[in-house]
Amino acid sequence: MSRFGDESPSSGPNQARYGSVYEPLKSINLLRQDGETLWDKLDKYYSAIKSTVLNYQSPTTGLFPIKTFAECNEAKVRDNLYCAASSWALALAYRRIDDDKGRTHELEHCAIKCMRGILYCYMRQADKVEQFKKDPSPSKCLHSVFNIHTGDEVLTYDIYCHLQIDSLSLFLLYLVEMISSGLQIIYNTDEVAFIQNLVFCVERAYRVPDFGMWERGSKYNNGSTELHSSSVGLAKAALEAINGFNLFGNQGCSWSVIFVDIDAHNRNRQTLCSLLPRESRSHNTDAALLPCISYPAFAVDDDALYNQTLDKIVRKLKGKYGFKRFLRDGYRTAREDKNRLFYKPAEIKLFDGIECEFPLFYIFMIIDGVFRGNSEQVKEYQILLEPVLFQSYEGHAVVPKYYYVPADFVEAEQKNHGSQKRFSSNSGRDGKLFLWGQSLYIIAKLLVDGLISPRDIDPVRRYVPPEDQRNVSMRYSNQGPLENDVVIHVALIAESQRLQVFLNTYGIQTQTPQQVEPIQIWPQQELVKAYRHLAVNQKLELSGRPERPVGCIGTSKIYRILGKTVVCYPIVFDLSDFYMSQDVMLLIDDIKNALQFIKQYWKMHGRPLFLVLIREDNIRGSRFNPVLDMLASFKQGNVGGVKVHVDRLQTLISGAVVEQLDFLRVNESEELPEFKSFEELKLPKHSKVKRQTSTPNASDLEQQPEININDWKQTPTFEILQKLDDCSCLASQALLANLLLKREGPDFYTKEGTVMDLLERIYRRAGTRKLWSVVRLAASLLGKLVDSLAPSITNVLVQGKQVTLGVFSHEEEVICNPLSPGVIKDIIYSKCNPYCEREAVVQQELVIHIGWIISNSPELFSGMLKIRVGWIIHAMKHELKIRAGDMPAQDLYQLSPSEIKQLLLDVLQPQHQGRCWLNRRQIDGSLNRTPLGFYDRLWQILERTPNGIMVAGTHLPQQPTLSDMTMYEMNFSLLVEDMLKNIVQPEYRQIIVELLMVVSIVLERNPELEFQDKVDLDKLVKEAFNDFQRDRIKLEGMEKTDEMTAFYNTPPLGKRGTSSYLAKSVMVALLEGEVKPSNDDPCTVS
Repeated sequence: MSRFGDESPSSGPNQARYGSVYEPLKSINLLRQDGETLWDKLDKYYSAIKSTVLNYQSPTTGLFPIKTFAECNEAKVRDNLYCAASSWALALAYRRIDDDKGRTHELEHCAIKCMRGILYCYMRQADKVEQFKKDPSPSKCLHSVFNIHTGDEVLTYDIYCHLQIDSLSLFLLYLVEMISSGLQIIYNTDEVAFIQNLVFCVERAYRVPDFGMWERGSKYNNGSTELHSSSVGLAKAALEAINGFNLFGNQGCSWSVIFVDIDAHNRNRQTLCSLLPRESRSHNTDAALLPCISYPAFAVDDDALYNQTLDKIVRKLKGKYGFKRFLRDGYRTAREDKNRLFYKPAEIKLFDGIECEFPLFYIFMIIDGVFRGNSEQVKEYQILLEPVLFQSYEGHAVVPKYYYVPADFVEAEQKNHGSQKRFSSNSGRDGKLFLWGQSLYIIAKLLVDGLISPRDIDPVRRYVPPEDQRNVSMRYSNQGPLENDVVIHVALIAESQRLQVFLNTYGIQTQTPQQVEPIQIWPQQELVKAYRHLAVNQKLELSGRPERPVGCIGTSKIYRILGKTVVCYPIVFDLSDFYMSQDVMLLIDDIKNALQFIKQYWKMHGRPLFLVLIREDNIRGSRFNPVLDMLASFKQGNVGGVKVHVDRLQTLISGAVVEQLDFLRVNESEELPEFKSFEELKLPKHSKVKRQTSTPNASDLEQQPEININDWKQTPTFEILQKLDDCSCLASQALLANLLLKREGPDFYTKEGTVMDLLERIYRRAGTRKLWSVVRLAASLLGKLVDSLAPSITNVLVQGKQVTLGVFSHEEEVICNPLSPGVIKDIIYSKCNPYCEREAVVQQELVIHIGWIISNSPELFSGMLKIRVGWIIHAMKHELKIRAGDMPAQDLYQLSPSEIKQLLLDVLQPQHQGRCWLNRRQIDGSLNRTPLGFYDRLWQILERTPNGIMVAGTHLPQQPTLSDMTMYEMNFSLLVEDMLKNIVQPEYRQIIVELLMVVSIVLERNPELEFQDKVDLDKLVKEAFNDFQRDRIKLEGMEKTDEMTAFYNTPPLGKRGTSSYLAKSVMVALLEGEVKPSNDDPCTVS
């Protein structure tokens, strides 16, 4: 497998090294000689960087080539950034000398020239930035490789994997670090606007699968992308560094400041914490995580997570010559086919144990040790690095790119890992340099020798413990980690003056929009409208910030916009067209969740400001008491365990975080939009709030239609229209409207307008009367879509799980990568509506709830790898049957949205011991729960089943599964779930899971046994059930039946438990095969 710009290994282990201009470097401390002056020490570094790095810099673009030989005209962004960083680092060391003979200026400007060269290449692709903001796909991203002399694009998307979020993020991070040290890199407003647009691209890294640092995406190198921890981590670090940063440095003003969507940054933070210590779905760990968790990104705030991730990298990837990039990495191994871009299925098994080792990562570990003050780590990796370096005649250390196992030694190495000698790549010998390694080595040596300090090359102090991080620019907000006991400031805003008077009678003090003037209250959509003008540039044809909603962290700040002071109420108070907003209990729950979220993730200096907007509709009828209780808890200073302080808005402003949106003033000629603030509801004076205009939850009877729809399917249209006029039952009206919609189409006219107009009217009326079943049917027929559907699915995916949409026992659609709301809507309606219209909207409800629950209580989804929404609904319906006992079960679709959410939470809780085994198996099977270690055990079973496993018509073969994957890989677990997905009965699925656990234990205790034939799980269960039946007939006198309910209701353990019958059928199947001889076989006489 060949990647453009990579060099081949040297010809073999026996190649003569006599006459080479490089000799092994004897001492890593070569540059530290007693009696040397600072000038002498730096002069040696200057000579080294000129000889091994800067001599290869293009005089036109300032870029560095991938290779230093063979007329290489390609430059990679990532390698170039480290080259620029090394020149900058040495310039920082020269600043300590008064008379530096112009070297500080030269070295600084070598770095500047490279950074501006990358910027030049990027800006020529401004059209791709604009496309990527709208559609972040691999075919619309910025290129990662350019022509070194002209800056032109090289390598098309079909022959090179350009989508590398980490590379773009690293550029932004080094840009901030260098400007903070005093370098001037950004020159004008066009460049500021462009950088801001790059930030827009990086903000959504948490939902953009890319090809990662190694340009290969999935470990299988088959052209597929994955969500990588290293990419998300670099993006998080870049966003933290650049937020509120002035690109013109100390000479800048308000319009050269960069803005970051703090809620998007927070999603990247959450996603990174969810993914680590894993690199991606197919990469259990990866050396690419080192620059993410350590220098230069320092993206992990949690020391325990940092240590866990680093320990796994070192434990699994460290070798004698460097670190492997990842396990089964075929790059430049003797067995890799250099003529193919991608691998064949199962090909990565060939590379097991012979992965190339990269000394580069020893250098990362040395730098990490210096930053963290770990001198033992520094010394350990210096000792490891010394023997793998080379030295030129000039005395400069040369870092080989990698060490490989020659073809002749591959077989021996795979039999005994680490037994064979490895040989260096061409890069790192004979004048062929690996510039990334050279650059990082120079930075490490400068740090180890004390010629620069960690603070010098990290002026924004990313490496400082979180509680000590400072603001880069005190005028602008920064979202650096901050641990404190947050008290949320709350202002209660009443929609009208009469509502204010009404609430006052209950001791609830509020303000109206008029009373807070001149402060303006905006919905978050108006803030989105203002942000549209950020970084608009007509010359570059950049449209500015995409229309993305502002989350509850963003709405907890105060904004200065065009001389106005603006506060925004959170998105939970927006009037939504989706019926969930009509459930006041759900609104109260959302408010509590938003407060919990702010408490957990608020990391800024200053207090968060939370506006509670109270509308008259919120207190009508049965809604009043729950709202009053919530407002009383605000007054008491504690809402769901969150400390709050309620006061007048004018008083709270002094302690809040202020964001200046000065970019709206930049272009005086541009016509600014009109912003609409939230206006007070104007009502007649002395009018009173009417509380009893809404009814309690409707009874089950009210939600039932008066007609049988089957009787009307053949009825003429005019009779249906007549019935609609005569009928007052909304449930019947909805059914008849559905019939008209299917027969005549959406534009067919009735007395109420079109059929869609009629459905909209039914939808509104049913919502007012809380006829939830009718509301859901009308919402589905109208094609309603709930807000935040796409982010909720992303929340599930970043937890390492998949989502399936579709009705239970019918075809499902698996979602494994983030999708747009429109695509999700199409999937839901196409998979649900043919079978049950109401389920299309209930599945949307569940996706919203699941997205929130999995972010805040991920333990409720333990053992569930696939979140099958249709199956979860089946579990909820079954729960209702269990609760009803002998009575008719409640109709799920008649429950209010808040009751649906509570039922979901109840179902997800671990099952109560008092339940019968049939019910427990039905619920766990519907949730697709598996025991701890289930997938690891199934891997071990597959190792002992040469012909694979079969269940419900799906075959899981031993090969290429074992060759293509590794035991702890998430993709293997997902493959197992694919095998189980065709099982249609939840309780049967759970029996299959129990059977596989039994098989694992039997094989573990009998190492001499192995399945000779394909393991048919259905056959094993059938045989176990037949034995169970025979015993029941014999002992209890029961009649023979095919009904397995009694078997499902039997405990797994104990005498005549299901496990004993399953174990017996397994042993019979095993003993039908061949028994392997064993040295300690007790049956052997001689």
